[in-house]
Amino acid sequence: MPDSTNATAARHQVQVIARAAAILRTLGSEQEGLSLGQIAARVGLARSTVQRIVAALEAEGLLAPASPAGRVRLGPELLRLAASAQGDIAALARPLLAELSAALEETVDLAIIRGDQAVFIDQVVGPQRLRLVSAVGEAFPLTCTANGKAYLATLSDEEVARLVGTRYPRRTPNTHTRLASLLADLAEVRRSGVAFDREEHSLGICAAGVALIGPGGEKLAISVPVPAQRFAGREGEIARRLRATAAQLARRFGSAR
Repeated sequence: MPDSTNATAARHQVQVIARAAAILRTLGSEQEGLSLGQIAARVGLARSTVQRIVAALEAEGLLAPASPAGRVRLGPELLRLAASAQGDIAALARPLLAELSAALEETVDLAIIRGDQAVFIDQVVGPQRLRLVSAVGEAFPLTCTANGKAYLATLSDEEVARLVGTRYPRRTPNTHTRLASLLADLAEVRRSGVAFDREEHSLGICAAGVALIGPGGEKLAISVPVPAQRFAGREGEIARRLRATAAQLARRFGSAR
């Protein structure tokens, strides 16, 4: 009888952890937070169950109030843990990013997907005098960047529409401003495995990007931004080396689990 009781208690603990994880994942893409009722509907649990789990997560700093009306969002402790994990990812990836940068003589960026943005977590700056540099921590839209489109291509068309909507601001004459145009581009990305930004985010800047999964399931992308005058004629070489580096990183991240 004690063994049966212990087994039942263990299963209950595992169930609670799984439910807590589901709630955290649901809130991961909701910067404005969600109400208890909204969370309950999305994870398929009773509101009372969600309320108990949310209270426990708030007590540990993993969730925090998002509004006086009772909405909650990811908390500071979870963000601190995420920042630590990002540092580990960057450390694992940097030697291969440096090799890619040296081979292409261009800057290489590593980004993590946060909601509808790609956030740079590391960068290896190329040796060229005319080179592109962005600040680590800077966020970019998914719809008009190589790293962003590389990630979007891993989603279904329906998931893309839910995440980024159907209309986007025009940043340059080459920017996709409607969902149909973006989805046509993503179809090609799915075929080739590489996304291109041909002066879509900023005039004079092109890039290629590939998506991959981090050691803890993080959604990542690596990209090579290049001044437009050096990009023409090099797309094939950049794409080939990016795919090879992504495959190496996937093996490295897999061994880190």
